[in-house]
Amino acid sequence: MSSILFIDDEPKIRTFVRISLQSEGFDFYEAGNARQGLLLAEQLQPDLIILDLGLPDLDGLVVLSRLRQISRTPPILVLSARSDEDMKISALESGANDYLTKPFGVGELMARIRVLLRDISGIGMNNENDVLNFKNLKINPRAHEVRINDVRIDLSPKEFELLLMLAQSPQTLLTHEVLLTRLWGAHQRHNTQYLRVCVSQLRKKLNDDSESPQFIETIPALGYRFIVPITNNQ
Repeated sequence: MSSILFIDDEPKIRTFVRISLQSEGFDFYEAGNARQGLLLAEQLQPDLIILDLGLPDLDGLVVLSRLRQISRTPPILVLSARSDEDMKISALESGANDYLTKPFGVGELMARIRVLLRDISGIGMNNENDVLNFKNLKINPRAHEVRINDVRIDLSPKEFELLLMLAQSPQTLLTHEVLLTRLWGAHQRHNTQYLRVCVSQLRKKLNDDSESPQFIETIPALGYRFIVPITNNQ
């Protein structure tokens, strides 16, 4: 199982995250300040780092830059109580892979962790080129092909990428921000209109009803979830 280092000076939040991640089987390590976190990052070489920007001993962006200088640098998920766009842009430009605003729920935290780990190692149920089978739906990443009842469905590149992202994490909520960042880049991560249009077009082509979905479920104000369990890979 993957290892995760959590750097945060608030004991209650460290306890909450520790219980959540250990219950999912992750190897969990924690640090209460920046200097201890940097030392552990170098010694442990974790698969992912969760970094709180509001540390008492060093500026969070400085810590982020130093983490990026460590060999085999893992993806970094930044936590912050600040939700202003300038801070998010600064964090992403300084090397963060994703940004999560406090307070946050365990579901959203886990979804972001899974996406970041899958991006670097193919962690999860599928390798990136596996053919995914979901009842009557088949997705072939290598051929860039989608079939329903063995009839090919023509999707735009963005529609295909969106469907693949959701299907590779079945039963998992992917937030608006995660989807927008991966599809259009960090500069568009708040432009939910882009995502709504793309989801609407994709649903039409899949003949998927938003009120009674077969494939894509809307989680109001949060994001989307692919609700069909995978059957097998070929």
